[in-house]
Amino acid sequence: MKIYQPQEIRNVAFIGHGSAGKTSIAEAILYITGASDRLGKVGDNSSIMDYDPDEIKRGNSINASVAFCEWAKNKINILDTPGSNNFIADTPACIRIADGALVVIGADDGIQYFTEKVWEWADEASLKKIIFINKLDSPKTTIASILEGVKKKFKINPALLQIPYLTKEGLKGIVTVADGSLYTYGDDGVGKKTELPDDIKEELDMARETLVETVAESDDELIEHYLESGELTDAEFSQGLLSGIDKGEIVPVLCGSATENIGVDLLLNGIVEYLPSPDKRSTVSGMSIKDGSEKELAANDKSEFSSLVYKTVADTYAGKLTLFRVFSGVIKPDTSVYNANQDKQERIGQLFALQGKNQVPMQEVSAGDIGTVAKLKSTVTGDTLTVKNGGIKFAPIAFPTPVLSRAMAPKTRADEEKISNALHRLCEEDPSIAIARDPQTNELIVSGMGVVHLDVIVDRMKRRFGVEVEMKPPKVPYRETIRGSIKVQGRHKKQSGGRGQFGDAWIEISPMEKGKGFNFENKIVGGAIPKSYIPAVEKGVHEAMLHGCVAGYPMVDIKVALVDGSYHDVDSSELAFKIAGSIAFKKGVLDCKPILLEPIMLLNVSVPTDAVGDVIGDMNSKRGKILGVDAQDDTQNIRAHAPMASVLNYAPELRAMTGGRGNFVMEFSSYDDVPEHITQKIVEQTKLEKEHKE
Repeated sequence: MKIYQPQEIRNVAFIGHGSAGKTSIAEAILYITGASDRLGKVGDNSSIMDYDPDEIKRGNSINASVAFCEWAKNKINILDTPGSNNFIADTPACIRIADGALVVIGADDGIQYFTEKVWEWADEASLKKIIFINKLDSPKTTIASILEGVKKKFKINPALLQIPYLTKEGLKGIVTVADGSLYTYGDDGVGKKTELPDDIKEELDMARETLVETVAESDDELIEHYLESGELTDAEFSQGLLSGIDKGEIVPVLCGSATENIGVDLLLNGIVEYLPSPDKRSTVSGMSIKDGSEKELAANDKSEFSSLVYKTVADTYAGKLTLFRVFSGVIKPDTSVYNANQDKQERIGQLFALQGKNQVPMQEVSAGDIGTVAKLKSTVTGDTLTVKNGGIKFAPIAFPTPVLSRAMAPKTRADEEKISNALHRLCEEDPSIAIARDPQTNELIVSGMGVVHLDVIVDRMKRRFGVEVEMKPPKVPYRETIRGSIKVQGRHKKQSGGRGQFGDAWIEISPMEKGKGFNFENKIVGGAIPKSYIPAVEKGVHEAMLHGCVAGYPMVDIKVALVDGSYHDVDSSELAFKIAGSIAFKKGVLDCKPILLEPIMLLNVSVPTDAVGDVIGDMNSKRGKILGVDAQDDTQNIRAHAPMASVLNYAPELRAMTGGRGNFVMEFSSYDDVPEHITQKIVEQTKLEKEHKE
């Protein structure tokens, strides 16, 4: 494979809402550049980018995929990202290692919520952007409204560089606004200059006037000249356009139809001309391996090697594949690199460039390029591969926090033995999966980005690892406490011939402040109970607290003081005093006003302004408490407390309320009293579950 210099490379993240056509554009690009001999289609086996069985089954992208092509002697690395909240993890990773972004907007649906989200991420990463309005073959074509939406939502000046040539028969070609050229298309996807018809000249004149004004407004000198003369020279226009794009004040807007293969060649020209190459990045920065200080490296082949792992793939045949972007230096096959996160050396074997799922051998991966290596032992997504002496460690990739949790249970004993390895392998691929074992309920809790995400996890476990599991809502980890105090005796005496059992303990039970847990105090004086038996009393009390008297949940925030008791020289033992302590606690706690506690979650919910009323109303219906509402441009951030039992399914509910535009983060806050009428329902439900088990 040819070795490209940094100035000959474009690393482009294809971002946007699902079904806007990102993957179709990638397939068209690969076809017209000769990287593929067929025009792949999403949802069948012809697609190079969406090759995973789950993607073929569902007809949309689930994973980010990478491919490359050559155009105008430049290598374009395509990072095709998913456009759904359910499969969001790969998108910030691809944005992190890209140098530019292609924002795809479908002409049929316009700007949707996920487009706004990924635009914000691209802004945070300071990526230059091109907007491509796709699906202009659709009868619902609305370029004017899309441009207005871009101005309003993204606060930028869109520069419409092309307009579609539409007739009654549909999209026939693309007109370049700057020079008024019409390109028409055949099956090969290469535009041919055609005479411009009269019926589009008026629209072209208006588009050109708007474009020239947009370019002039990006520069003080240009706007003065434009106001004086009423026009710009070709040189002024070209220089002003490139300068405005470079400063981020202008975003080029191109258009076409990926499925009809119209305008894709002009898009490739735009990618090469308007998006930066890696050499435009003067330096890369990170933490020095030597002393932890901030360190910069030149973004070229002569610097020390540094790279960031942005994705891990479990390949059926090659094993684990590690995908990385080289930011400085060069890496070659059969060498060793240092993993700065794991503090381990890794042996590099053969290097590849991925073309979808296919592997193309590489002689080296130089600064600015993207490569793949198989079978690294310790490296995971987000790790820095560099050199131990003189290298740097990059900041970690910020992955989204899971929003929906379910309890996972194996269907058979054989599945139980394989479940851990299967989940570990899936987590290597997808950092948005979280796994935990609830210490109270002992359930295996798997968290993801939504219902569909969790469904895909289940499907993959079965298909890849032969593990069948069931998913259900997790049990709410209720707890119990008391509001009253009491002094009570626990006495255990048993005679059955031979040595008997005797333990006698008086304890005081009282409530503690919220969140204090459990405190045991020894107030024995005068040797009423030998010191060797006192820990046994505490153990008996502690074990009795594991199953409360309201609904059988663990008890918390209780203080127990051992104040008196008696013993027998022969019959007393640690076991007898353990039983005595348990008896005393179980008897006394019934008269201490026991109550049920429920976990309360803190939610930060970001929603469009027009959905605030619905979301707050819904939160109130869930017994939530609104803590505050903060305005942020066109969105509102709602802070609230709500019982965990009410928000177990909040992710799909919020999505439905806000048309997919809302998002939230949630964390545990505290425990609080359960209202009496709800306590009765929980007690009845717990009783039924216990009877069912028996």
